[in-house]
Amino acid sequence: MPKVLVPLAEGFEEMEAVVVVDVLRRADITVVTAALTANRTVTGAHGIPVVADTTLDAVLDDRFDAVVLPGGLPGATNLRDDGRVAQLVQRTAEQGGWAAAICAAPLALAAFNLLRGKAFTSHPSVRDRLVDAGGTYSEQRVVAAGRVVTSRSPGTAFEFALALVARLVDEATAQRLAQAMLVASPVA
Repeated sequence: MPKVLVPLAEGFEEMEAVVVVDVLRRADITVVTAALTANRTVTGAHGIPVVADTTLDAVLDDRFDAVVLPGGLPGATNLRDDGRVAQLVQRTAEQGGWAAAICAAPLALAAFNLLRGKAFTSHPSVRDRLVDAGGTYSEQRVVAAGRVVTSRSPGTAFEFALALVARLVDEATAQRLAQAMLVASPVA
């Protein structure tokens, strides 16, 4: 069974975290949410507090099949600026795992040098901040390139999560979940 880390930083976009965690868990993927601080209650960009499963320090030595970064501001920049997050994402990528980011969180993947030579997307509001990422910007709702998956906004969270299910489990599971949840958009 795949194991996925979703780090939660103050100011994360709630929908991009909760929708992704929910959909991945529906696919029987083990998902660990981890707060960047010792306080496991993390407040999102819209004032919604979420209690993380654990802290980032508690899982630093764990192995994950994917690290998924929710966007939102300042959540995405808090993730980008945390050396532990960089270490976990880079180590996961080096071990053949997936690095995924939605909305503003591709800023972190760019800082971790994981977008170089790849197609990627982000929320339009941070596009100009990604010009030096070394990849090719796309307007697609979800972009998968190599072992990196990116997406655009809260409105693409279901597609993003289903694209991750397709890669971490299989396409049939992603399609089954999309049908059960009445997600009209095809799985990317």
